[in-house]
Amino acid sequence: MRGKFGVLLLLLVLLGYLQYHFWLGSGSSGEVLALEQRVEQQQKENEGLQQRNAALAAEVEDLKSGEAAVEERARSELGMIKPGETFYRVVDDNPPAPATTTSAAPAEPQR
Repeated sequence: MRGKFGVLLLLLVLLGYLQYHFWLGSGSSGEVLALEQRVEQQQKENEGLQQRNAALAAEVEDLKSGEAAVEERARSELGMIKPGETFYRVVDDNPPAPATTTSAAPAEPQR
């Protein structure tokens, strides 16, 4: 009877040890779930970065291959116009009132 009890006790201890490592030890199921979530989050971030890189690569290719993209940038960012074109600036009839300042000028010392 003692031998069977000893084997049963040994198996229970072994089962407890394995359960501990499965649930709480290094490489436990909780760590695996956390790592899977991190991998999923990183994959989403990578997809976004790949899309951004593809857009930048397309823009670089556009700038290398044609003058249209360069001209568009020069017009929008630098305000350049072609020879023979007329530039018109539209001015609002009712400009906003100038901001008033409440700070007084420093007083001059009396002599």
